[in-house]
Amino acid sequence: MLIASHSALSQGGDSAKSSPWSKHFQLTVISQIHSGFPSAYSGDKSLDNAVEPWAVSMTTTLFIGRKLWKGAAFYFNPEMSGGHGLSFASGVAGALNGETYRVGAVEPEIFIARAYVEQHFPLGNTDYEDVDDDVNQLKEKIPTSRITLSAGKFAVADFFDDNTYSKDPRTQFFNWAVWANGAWDYPANTRGYTFGLAAALYKPGWAIRFSSVAVPTIANFHTMEYNVHAHSETLELQHNLMLNNRKGMIRVLANNTHSRAPSYAEGIKAIPAQDSFLLDVIKGAEENNKYGGHKFGLGVNLEQELSDAVGVFARAGWNDGKYVSWAFTEIDNTFSIGTSIKGSPWKRPDDVWAIALASNGLSSGHKTFLGDGGYGFIIGDGQQNYSRESILETYYSILLSAHFWLTFDYQFINNPAYNMDRGPVHVFAFRGHIEL
Repeated sequence: MLIASHSALSQGGDSAKSSPWSKHFQLTVISQIHSGFPSAYSGDKSLDNAVEPWAVSMTTTLFIGRKLWKGAAFYFNPEMSGGHGLSFASGVAGALNGETYRVGAVEPEIFIARAYVEQHFPLGNTDYEDVDDDVNQLKEKIPTSRITLSAGKFAVADFFDDNTYSKDPRTQFFNWAVWANGAWDYPANTRGYTFGLAAALYKPGWAIRFSSVAVPTIANFHTMEYNVHAHSETLELQHNLMLNNRKGMIRVLANNTHSRAPSYAEGIKAIPAQDSFLLDVIKGAEENNKYGGHKFGLGVNLEQELSDAVGVFARAGWNDGKYVSWAFTEIDNTFSIGTSIKGSPWKRPDDVWAIALASNGLSSGHKTFLGDGGYGFIIGDGQQNYSRESILETYYSILLSAHFWLTFDYQFINNPAYNMDRGPVHVFAFRGHIEL
């Protein structure tokens, strides 16, 4: 991920001091519990309506970067993850822990999260900008007018849908519908990664990004494929804003995905043929082993600094909702809004308090499928009394030492999995996060 810099621009080329290596480390542990709540019924993918034992997830990552030649670097991220989310990360479309989608097993496992090459190509008589050593970013000068190509294994969300105040579940909001555009069914394996190519054109004040990457062979699966029938493209336009001399940004995103995903119409027809068995889209894809799934989506992402301590953000997202959710989560339209406040007014400048609201909805076909007893890979109560899923989340992050943050988080979920017959749910969490 390119880490944006707000340093002053300097004239000249690549002659400034730079380091050939970048080395960083993170460890994040999240522990969550939810209240018991009223439930008229439950299904295989429901959130447990009883109080569950504390669910604990853990990820730890090494971020290693090495300069290759002028303007080029290789980034390599070995990662270990383990644990699980509440009800094994099912039962709420705006899932409760942004780290659990990376967790494939209860026992810790080591894998390669990212391994990609990045190359900057300067355009014209450009200025150069100092960027600091950071996660997957060398300390160097980069051209302010440039084309950047990244190829290999990465998370496509590394390059798209960024937001200063709501992006990283390791340090900010936990809920999937708050730290990301929930309606963007972005292509990824079970842990959130894919392979392919990402390209970006940067000019002072604006940028255009494009990617073409692999998609899962089965919904929310670990194997990926890229061919003429299975691929996903994302395009994002970014424009910098100024309000009362304060920085802001708007990003507009479009995504188009082809995969093996079955349609909800197919699923609705198949349910009666299953006798008493409910259609599972993952098993359906395995059995059919055919292509034809298609999903198109749009998103808008806004952020605005209001003061040195206060920022606000909002996202809106939509997809056509004709084919089943395949990689991220089961949201067809969404809106979120929130604010983030640094602790400087109460003399804790490195602390952060933030609050956000999100509202998620489904397409008509998706509603009918779940109401008739279908299952996705995230939600499915066996039946459904539909209403929009609403989420409130707030957290307070405390810097306890130079490299350790402790966060207290609360989420209120109304109509979990879009079902008025279940909930509401109160979710409480602690997060410990170390960065080096």
